[in-house]
Amino acid sequence: MDVREMMTAYQAELQQAIQAIDGDALERAIGMLIEAYRGDHQVFIFGNGGSAGTANHFVCDFGKNAVKGDKRRFRVLSLSDNVEKITALGNDIAYEEVFRQQLINLMRTGDVAIAVSASGNSPNVVRACEYARELGCRLIALSGFSGGQIASMADASLVARMESYERVEDVHLIILHMIVCYLKDHQELLG
Repeated sequence: MDVREMMTAYQAELQQAIQAIDGDALERAIGMLIEAYRGDHQVFIFGNGGSAGTANHFVCDFGKNAVKGDKRRFRVLSLSDNVEKITALGNDIAYEEVFRQQLINLMRTGDVAIAVSASGNSPNVVRACEYARELGCRLIALSGFSGGQIASMADASLVARMESYERVEDVHLIILHMIVCYLKDHQELLG
């Protein structure tokens, strides 16, 4: 396969995945985020590797762009952005606990967690999702492949049903950009 054939196949697969995004789940996710904003609740997002990069990117865009003007912004925090905290928790407790331990300290009832995991089965992401559910918090899951464990735990599950980590991560970023753009264009929903 030459470069142009690969490019065409990549584009086609991505276009198909974008068209397959679950609109009902996206509406539920946006609704949960609007409720969190109205209630002045915290939004936590987390993931590993490329998904950590996606989480950090979302905090930038969502925290800065989802609300216009001088209004209060969303309270959004990435649990993936503090290398010192992650390595301390991983070393001193267990890597499977790096996100859950942060939520134990920070999460309160009414908050929203956004879990990002291509496989949907990363143990540290799964444990954080379990903790969020124990507290009765809302959970949005972005996963790939067949959804993994986090998909069945979520109030809104957005699964990029693809077999490539890179393409799954592309779709996750597109979904998160859709959320930001929707809220930018519908400021009246924020009250």
